[in-house]
This record gives sequence, C-alpha cells and structure tokens, in this order.
Amino acid sequence: MDLLGLLLPQKCAVCAHPDEPLCRSCRDGFARLQPPLCDRCGAATAWPVARCRECSGRRIAFATARAAVAYDAAAAAFVAAWKERGIRKLAGAAGDLVVETLPPPPVGALAFVPRDTERTLKRGHHPAERLAAELGSRWQLPVLDVVERTRPVRPQRGLQRAERRRNVSGAFRPRQADVPRRIALVDDVYTTGATAAAAASALRGAGACEVHVITFARAVRGS
Repeated sequence: MDLLGLLLPQKCAVCAHPDEPLCRSCRDGFARLQPPLCDRCGAATAWPVARCRECSGRRIAFATARAAVAYDAAAAAFVAAWKERGIRKLAGAAGDLVVETLPPPPVGALAFVPRDTERTLKRGHHPAERLAAELGSRWQLPVLDVVERTRPVRPQRGLQRAERRRNVSGAFRPRQADVPRRIALVDDVYTTGATAAAAASALRGAGACEVHVITFARAVRGS
C-alpha cells in the first residue's frame, strides 16, 4: 500500500467496509434500471410507454435519457463520496456500472454537462466530465467539451421541479458553431431532467439533431 493509502485508508463509499472504494456486495446491490421504461425519459414504468407522466406534455430537447441505477440510499451515498468527498476513482466504478447496464448510445461523440467553476474548485474535479472520459474510453467514442455555462446557477438540490427548470433556463450555450449531429450528453444524476434538457437544448442549437442523455443514477418516483 502506498503512503497515501496508509494515511487515508480506503473504505467502501456505501457501507464503509475497509480497503475498497466500492465493495463487491454494494456494487452488486445497486438497483439496476431495467425495462419496462419510458421510451423517452427512461423513467421506470409498469409497462413500455412512449411518454410517461414525468415527461408527457413537456418540450424536451433530448431524444432519450437512460441511467444505470436507481438513485436510492446506496446510490446517494456513492454519489456523495464521489462528488462531495472527492473520491475520484469512483468515476471508474460508475463507468463500469453504466457500461454493464446500458448499450452504447447511437452517437458519434460524448459531451458532458459543463462544470460549475466554484463547485469544481471546491471538489477538485468535475464528476460529469470524469464519467464521460470513462465512458468514452470503454465505448471508444471521443469526448468533446462543447457546452459551457452562461451564468452561475444555484444548486438544484431542494428545488421543486418548476424551480429547477427556471434555475437552469438559458444557463448553457455551445462552445462552437457546430457539434456532431448525434451526440450523448453525460451527467452523474438525473433528477427531474431540467439540467439535462437545458444542456441538450444548447447542443440542439449548435446543430445536433439527436441528443441522448446518459447518467449513472436516476431518481425514481415513489421509491
């Protein structure tokens, strides 16, 4: 074990079992999101539907959204360790779970929800970008930094659905005049889809005709 490992022993991000950032039991215990799902937003449904109650009646800039696991207590503990405690190697574990659960998206490149400078400095890394890099390596797709923020936004945590949409409305823009026509947008967690939709809208404005959203976890209503 290296010096850093001696000074800061690793513990499982979910159960605190020693010597592993994510133990096998917790890894296997994540609730994988499997069909039936909403064809558009990836919400768990009783039977296959084209649009579910979460996304029907909304104008959504992305073609599909899919996640690997449900955002339950175990996934929340994992994400907190990954994002807030800065355990960067968990991006690799998240990437493995995504690739095991989801097929490669029908795209030519990956993008990621852009970093918030203040939060990135505080955390020391940007989880969405690191997850995109992990997925790009596994799926052999280029990762493009093609979306940027137009302004700071307050954290989405604690906001209601309509407030989340207002909070990120117009908060993103493309970095360049054109992007691949089919592209996947990567983020760590899908909650209401407000951030994903706003960033996908920026990609659509730069020429993307299909934006597919890929996340590690997704909030599941009623769970």
